[in-house]
Amino acid sequence: MTSAVEANADGLIGPTHSYAGLSPGNLASSLNAGEASNPRAAVLQGLDKMKRLADLGLPQFVLPPHERPDLRFLRSLGFSGSDAQVLERAWRDAPSFAAAACSASSMWAANAAMVTPGADSADGRVHFTPANLVTNLHRSLEHEQTKRALHALFPDPARFAVHDALPPVAHFADEGAANHIRLCADHGAPGVNLLVWGREAWEHWDGPYPARQTREASEAIARRHDARGVVLARQSRTAIAGGTFHNDVVCVGALNTLFHHELAFEDTAGTHAAIRQAADGFEPIFVEIAAADLPLADAISSYLFNSMLVQLPGEDRLTLICPTETRDNARSHAVAQGLTGSNGPIGRVEYVDVRQSMRNGGGPACLRLRVVLTEAELAATNPGMRLTDELHGALSVWGATWYRDELRPSDLADPGLLDESRGALDELTSILGLGGGFYPFQRT
Repeated sequence: MTSAVEANADGLIGPTHSYAGLSPGNLASSLNAGEASNPRAAVLQGLDKMKRLADLGLPQFVLPPHERPDLRFLRSLGFSGSDAQVLERAWRDAPSFAAAACSASSMWAANAAMVTPGADSADGRVHFTPANLVTNLHRSLEHEQTKRALHALFPDPARFAVHDALPPVAHFADEGAANHIRLCADHGAPGVNLLVWGREAWEHWDGPYPARQTREASEAIARRHDARGVVLARQSRTAIAGGTFHNDVVCVGALNTLFHHELAFEDTAGTHAAIRQAADGFEPIFVEIAAADLPLADAISSYLFNSMLVQLPGEDRLTLICPTETRDNARSHAVAQGLTGSNGPIGRVEYVDVRQSMRNGGGPACLRLRVVLTEAELAATNPGMRLTDELHGALSVWGATWYRDELRPSDLADPGLLDESRGALDELTSILGLGGGFYPFQRT
């Protein structure tokens, strides 16, 4: 077995962070639609959360935000003229499309891609498939730039394989690692890759909210990555109807431990049995929270399960990195305290403030993409994108300089915001050492 660590690559929150309510089924997004956001606070909260993880001894990387507004998308719809004219005409004639073009949703890097570590792939490379995110228009615009960012962070083709997204059609609807959990005895050992899906490609779906991941998408990615230890499990219909738009809203796992809500899976006993059968060299531990102790509505509003479950260096028991909303909810706080007070695998709870992200339905787990890396693979990553004290300081100054402290959805039509965003991203490419041409506006 090769020694390996689990690294985190967080999405850096972009200058157009706003509450436009673009995501049906995401209850927080709908609840806060139209309210004023604070992009400056958002980016600083995200950076501080990254630094917290780095200070705890975990490798931490930064994924840059995407260029927004996405003028290429609006031009493809027939809007023409100068950039300012395109923006003005789109907001006048097609405001829903204009809002989609401005979304900063790439911040939620759990949806960036599906990842298979070298220990589980036949060729020994780490494989990435950017998510096509076709269920929501604003997110479907992301996968090309996501692929570019992943190539920048993982540039060595001998160690990393960055694929294209699956065909962007509903049959292969893919939401990335938000529906993937890897269980193992040790990060460098072969693992169980739990892929959770919400519907089948040709299934008639009549739920109040969309089931965003198809079984066929999960199967295709497993084939493409030539992944071993794959277990497919269906997401609970009840959970989806209640607002669980991704499985990571009700389930998280690390090493040999799966921590989940009673309503996470359509067939919990069958899912547990399949994981046990696929486990190689370890006995899975299932920590299931009953709906009687934590109703689904409280699980969703507190985001207890959208926490990060990590093993810190030198510690035997796992640490749960929760949003402050978990602490503020009496039921979820009681569950969290019960975990640490038991003799179970979770021995510590830490709280982080990511309120700006939470108001749009994204907790600590949404903001990060987990990547298991050996020492050699870690050394082959782009050092300019790894968070250090120096980079954290530089990015904090950068965000405080360029980002607004208030932004309403109506402000997205301001051509001045386009100029500010491009100025910020232009400087960011220098800070991260990404070179010229990383963003579309730098190539025209």
